[in-house]
Amino acid sequence: MAATSPAFSSRIGFILAAAGSAVGVGNIWGFPTQAASNGGGAFLLVYLVMILALAYPMLVAELTIGRLRQQNPVEALRNLSERKGWRFFGAFTGIVALMVLSLILSFYAIVSGWLLAFMFAPLAELAGFPHAAEWLTAFSVERNLIMMGLFLLLTIHVVRSGVTDGIERWSSRLMPLLFVLLIAMVIYIMTLPGATDGLKMYLTPDFSRVFDPNLVIRAMGQAFFSLSIGAACMMTYGAYLSKQENLPKTAGWVAGLDTTVAFLAGLLILPAMFAAQELGVVIYDDAGALLSSDTLVFTVLPAMFDSMGSAGLWVAFAFFALMVIAAITSSISMLEAPVNALREETGQPRSQMAWIVGLSIGAVSALIIYNFNALFGLVITFTTVYMQPLLGLTFGLLLTWVLRQNYLLKALQEGAPEIQKSWFWKIWPWYVKFICPILILLVIWRG
Repeated sequence: MAATSPAFSSRIGFILAAAGSAVGVGNIWGFPTQAASNGGGAFLLVYLVMILALAYPMLVAELTIGRLRQQNPVEALRNLSERKGWRFFGAFTGIVALMVLSLILSFYAIVSGWLLAFMFAPLAELAGFPHAAEWLTAFSVERNLIMMGLFLLLTIHVVRSGVTDGIERWSSRLMPLLFVLLIAMVIYIMTLPGATDGLKMYLTPDFSRVFDPNLVIRAMGQAFFSLSIGAACMMTYGAYLSKQENLPKTAGWVAGLDTTVAFLAGLLILPAMFAAQELGVVIYDDAGALLSSDTLVFTVLPAMFDSMGSAGLWVAFAFFALMVIAAITSSISMLEAPVNALREETGQPRSQMAWIVGLSIGAVSALIIYNFNALFGLVITFTTVYMQPLLGLTFGLLLTWVLRQNYLLKALQEGAPEIQKSWFWKIWPWYVKFICPILILLVIWRG
């Protein structure tokens, strides 16, 4: 890696940044919504199994590729082999991953724009501007475009500042704040009438649903999406990681923090749903299906906040501030991967590449906004449910099948010199090589 290549200054800086990449709207919006729509405890159980059985092994693989070559994903995957065919396939896979990542950020910026709007709305209400608050919470093309653009500008500002001064600095500030806000919100929601019903639904699995193919494939997609696997984010961050760090342990910290936030988000959202129901908000239809499942946090929860009087405005602001923090820590990693790839490939300044990539993604977001009904759900399903698991699988196979075994061992021994004697080394390469492909393809086929 060139001397001018970026790097994290500390282990905790990397862990917070990587966890920030993993912890995002997928955890605090996507996971509770999926859990509420798929039996609560049953989805939680399958999700935890997917994290352990598939997401964590693939996270180690992606971080290993990044640190091994310390290049952007296109070059890192290309240089896993000296054979022409594999080099072409590796580079092609890297390009596809960056394109999928850009598509993910295009819909992510739209959702995050909604979060910004709902965060500003209670402030506008408190300041005596009810019409502005109404505009911020009403679904419109103009609102969506403006707030999406504002969110992307925030993301571009952080990424153009670099890894140490931008990504690491802001992640180290925002991640602890996210945990504090999330825990405080969970404690508050638990004091509301009806919250214990939501807690019971969340923590009591219905075992008759755990083998539902639709539930299983969505749990797998959620695990890969929430850990940012299969989209080159973690590979890019791995390239910035010190050679002295133990990769399996570091990946464990990242996966653990991410799963903890997802679990806490479930403790917040599902009890909040039933607390809203206690206050008169309708959350299920006559057939027992969850209403507004895709926009749960924008419909059910604001209705609950409204029923709480003036205190609800402050609770709403705190909740959506939490969501915005989670969103920005993830979006900066999504933008960083293509920006750094172009920076390395073209030799152009980071700031210029950040503007070019950011504005290009903004154009795709605008296209989705103007064709919302046709494109929004399609892009989400294509990228997160199918492409992320398939790309994560491809990364793992390239690492364990194409790279020579002695090179893989040497890469893992950097930071863990005794790893050859461990159970991890005896199991993990073969597990990624044989078991993970079977499990991922079986889940996709059944789903």
